Amino acid sequence: MVANDDVVFVDGVRTPFGRAGEKGMYWSTRADDLAVKALTGLLERNPSLPLDRIDEVAIAATTQTGDQGLTLGRTVGMLAGLPVTVPGYAIDRMCAGAMTAVTAVGGGIAFGAYDVAIAGGVEHMGRHPMGLDADPNPRFVAEKLVSMDALNMGKTAERIHDRFPHLTKERADRYAMRSQQKYAAALAAGHIDADLIPVATQSESGWGLATADEAPRPATTMEGLAGLKTPFRDHGRVTAGNASGLNDGATMSIVASSSAAKELGLSTKMRMVSFAFAGVDPDIMGIGPVPSTEKALRKAGLSIEDIGLFELNEAFAVQILSFTDHFGLDDDDSRINPYGGAIAIGHPLASSGVRLMLQLARQFEQRPDVRYGVTAMCVGLGQGGTVIWENPHHKRFGKGNR
Repeated sequence: MVANDDVVFVDGVRTPFGRAGEKGMYWSTRADDLAVKALTGLLERNPSLPLDRIDEVAIAATTQTGDQGLTLGRTVGMLAGLPVTVPGYAIDRMCAGAMTAVTAVGGGIAFGAYDVAIAGGVEHMGRHPMGLDADPNPRFVAEKLVSMDALNMGKTAERIHDRFPHLTKERADRYAMRSQQKYAAALAAGHIDADLIPVATQSESGWGLATADEAPRPATTMEGLAGLKTPFRDHGRVTAGNASGLNDGATMSIVASSSAAKELGLSTKMRMVSFAFAGVDPDIMGIGPVPSTEKALRKAGLSIEDIGLFELNEAFAVQILSFTDHFGLDDDDSRINPYGGAIAIGHPLASSGVRLMLQLARQFEQRPDVRYGVTAMCVGLGQGGTVIWENPHHKRFGKGNR
């Protein structure tokens, strides 16, 4: 084995994200078929990659049952036409599943065990709602390890508002509105469609083709957000408008050693600099990206001032505001989620980590003045995950990084 090779993000794609439930466009589509479609689309975009050179397939899902179970990395790889010699496995770190898939295979590449790997995630929240058939150990409550609120992500977001009262509902609503606006602008500019893989759909009206995200509401206004119900608490602050929805979708990426990418003629869209995961109180799980980002920065020998772009998963607007407030960033800082985020796009749990990465990779292409970027997200039951990336298009000897 040749250890310590650079780990690079070669390419990433996703399906359009749909609304979960009977009215969503993927209601009659299997979860594993969403993942297969994403993987076949990714491979078609990278024809120079010999399929027998893929060393591993890691695919995440939060609710691993039914058509979202059965060792997804192996089954999806076979269904997508990979040789039977290509192994695979499944991962669960709730919302950070795909992110963990990338860091897990990245670690294998850095060690020298892999040259090229597939990493991604899928979540069909219509077929498999979060926590479906879960049986939490009674000790969690009996021994007060966590409160029952910790199992409800909306209630944990309300607790962030409680802890940081200056993070008001008005600030959260304004952030949410801006997310919708930024996504609409990015869509109009062609930055979103470039990484979408169309998916055939079936409904009572016949066959169709999913080519666009189903959840965005570009006409969102502050007045409309102010009037929404607060389902997690009477007179609360978290609403359907300032939180991500329930969604279906899949993401896939190719991760490789820099030497293998060069040998095979693959692109290098980002270089992995460091990553970190951290645990926090499950009752306020949304603050998880704060310690994970501090840890990743420390391991990379960087500071927050070195980061020129942030792709943060918008599980809840208040969760993003807790991050920006901690690091002294403005709510409207142009470096944060330039294309909008999960409040507009959707958050199919275990798939979202790679969605952040493929958006950052595209932004790197447009911003050679930026050297470092961050992808970060909160994780249910009290965790955070962060990956720091370097822009291969950066003018290394230029001034500044923004």
